[in-house]
Amino acid sequence: MTPHDDYARLLEIWPAVQEYQALATKHGIHDIFQDNGGKLLQVLLLMGLTILPGREGNDAVDASGREYELKSVNIELTKGFSTHHHMNPSIIAKYRQVPWVFAIYRHIVLQAVYLLEPADLEFYFTKWEQKWHADGGKDINNPKIPAVHVMEHGKLLHGEPPILSVRRKHGA
Repeated sequence: MTPHDDYARLLEIWPAVQEYQALATKHGIHDIFQDNGGKLLQVLLLMGLTILPGREGNDAVDASGREYELKSVNIELTKGFSTHHHMNPSIIAKYRQVPWVFAIYRHIVLQAVYLLEPADLEFYFTKWEQKWHADGGKDINNPKIPAVHVMEHGKLLHGEPPILSVRRKHGA
C-alpha cells in the first residue's frame, strides 16, 4: 500500500495535535478524539471549569465548588443534545441537582455556550420519568434535548445564537 498524498501534510501538522493533547491531559482529558474531548477542553477553559474525574458523576466544577453537567452538539450533524444511554429516575434525580452547560458547535467551531438551570429542563425530566414508568421501568436510550429548547430557555454565556439550518439530504 502507498500512503495518500495528504499523509505528508498530516505528519506536518501532527505536532500541533500532540500539543493539544498535552494541554488536554493537563486538564484530565486523556483522548481529545473520544467523547468530544477536544470540544470539552475548549468549554472547560473558556468557562473556567475543572473536569471531575470518572464517568458516573457530574462533568465539571467551578471555583466555588458548584458542579455542572456539560453537553455539546455539532449542529451540522444533529439538532439535539445527547443525554444518557440508560436514562432512569436515578439519573434524572442527579440531573435535577446541577446546572447544565450546553455548547453548540458548527463542525468543530464553537458557536455559542448556554447555561440552563434544572428548572429550565424540568419539562424533559418529567417527560422521561413518565415514559420510564409507562414502559415498566425500562431505561430510556439517550433521549435528546433539542438545541432550540436550549437557545429559547438558556442564558447565553458566549458567542451568538446560531442559525439552525435544515440540512438537505443528497438528492432532495
